Amino acid sequence: MELNDNEEALRGEHVLQYPYRRTTGPILGQFFTEIRDHGRFLGVKTSSGEVLCPPVEVDPESLEDLSVDDLVEVGPAGCVTSWTWLHEPRPGNPLERPFAWALIKLDGADSALLHAVDAGSESAMRTGMRVVPRFCDERQGGIRDITCFLPED
Repeated sequence: MELNDNEEALRGEHVLQYPYRRTTGPILGQFFTEIRDHGRFLGVKTSSGEVLCPPVEVDPESLEDLSVDDLVEVGPAGCVTSWTWLHEPRPGNPLERPFAWALIKLDGADSALLHAVDAGSESAMRTGMRVVPRFCDERQGGIRDITCFLPED
């Protein structure tokens, strides 16, 4: 159907979600334990020498299993590699005010993790900015133990 110049297309809002649960396993379990107990981040060193954070259980190149012996400390500060601004946070988001979802490459890591950055305004966000984590007061052993990341300055 073709619209005339004076007609407006009908629109409908739809939210698509994929709720799921998974076990952490030994590598992610140690990753979350370090965040909870010590406020430290771990990455996993692959057979090629790359450090992936968040860590994975299987080397993406060799497809060999990785172990807790391959874990190394990274961060806690890092650099924003990409981001998008969220003007209207949804229920369940880490912050109740506008913020950025960002890919953050922690110091010492070769990959980036996705988390919220509380920069205060969209104009304050930029690719390449340095950020540091803000941890929750009461940590439980999950990614939400990190409230968000803040500009380092």
